[in-house]
Amino acid sequence: MIETEHLSKTYGTTSAITDVTFSVEKGEILGFLGPNGAGKTTTMRILTGYLPATSGTARIAGFEVHENSMAVRQRIGYLPETPPLYPEMTVEGFLHFVARIKGVSAGDRSARVKMALRRCNLQEKHDVLIRKLSKGFRQRVGIAQAIVHDPPAIILDEPTVGLDPRQIIEVRNLIKSLAGEHTIILSTHILPEVSMTCSRVAIINRGQVVAINTPEQLMAQLASGTGYELEVEGDLTSVHLQLEDLIGVKSVEVASDEWLAKNRHRIRVALESGCDPGREIAAAIVQSGLGLYEMKRIRVSLEDVFLELTTEEKTIDSATAESAIAESVALDSDRVEDSEPSDLEEAEMAESIDESESVPPETEDESSEAKLTDRTGGESA
Repeated sequence: MIETEHLSKTYGTTSAITDVTFSVEKGEILGFLGPNGAGKTTTMRILTGYLPATSGTARIAGFEVHENSMAVRQRIGYLPETPPLYPEMTVEGFLHFVARIKGVSAGDRSARVKMALRRCNLQEKHDVLIRKLSKGFRQRVGIAQAIVHDPPAIILDEPTVGLDPRQIIEVRNLIKSLAGEHTIILSTHILPEVSMTCSRVAIINRGQVVAINTPEQLMAQLASGTGYELEVEGDLTSVHLQLEDLIGVKSVEVASDEWLAKNRHRIRVALESGCDPGREIAAAIVQSGLGLYEMKRIRVSLEDVFLELTTEEKTIDSATAESAIAESVALDSDRVEDSEPSDLEEAEMAESIDESESVPPETEDESSEAKLTDRTGGESA
């Protein structure tokens, strides 16, 4: 459904992403995970047609993004990090407006809007002005506008940023409910978001995809992260060597912990893959005369995988990227057909509206009057 092959983007002389290759199957949720500045948003903008790639290809539903930009946009729903909402419109009025500009026929429009309201649990808010909604409900409206035309592919960029814990759970459950009928890319840097929502994970660091697999497989590949953590009391002089001599023990580390009582210590024992000498570790502690207060198994987490794969990251800061955009557009302009200037425009809903429709009908006259007032600067007074 969604494919990228050797995708690269350069802002002038600065590389944002390099050789990005991955695919998302129909009905799947792929978590696109990476630290801030790693290239997640750049990749999303290329997929949605906002930015042309410097090299490589991207396809959605069989259409090449650069060559068939408008066909691709008809087949994706996009939720940018900041949802493109009109605050003075009601929720239902806004969704009707979006459905119209997305090309939903007049006969199907009401049914599609009702479907989006129901799936996003917005029925009770249908006649409320968007500006009066909480951030969590505004995010729901953003997702509703992304699915109102029933696209086969949905791209969500940081959909839970700024939400409180309850709102995060609600949005997470909503995203999970969309799987199966839609193919989803979820771009985020929030680890629990990925492990609880996505069927597969792609980790990007320094502009390159460094791993792609299920969360379980990624954690299994980092088997060296398994082990035991112990809280003991006494002299550690001899026990360190005793533990290291045990079969299956990879390393022994005494970790600092200022909250422990006097003369107590925390020991972390890392294990070789496939080994579990837990009983021998406990016996060695007791035989050395130490007091054993706690012993717990440590299992590798997605966070451990993420940290392992993104250490010593070197990313592009936003200021560098912003300053390079003008040069990038100039360099890429010869790659964009004159008949499709929209390939360099924002893929967000508001940016793809025709100029004549860029202001909702309810506020068009008021907006024009406001612009006239701004231009005159009150000089007529």
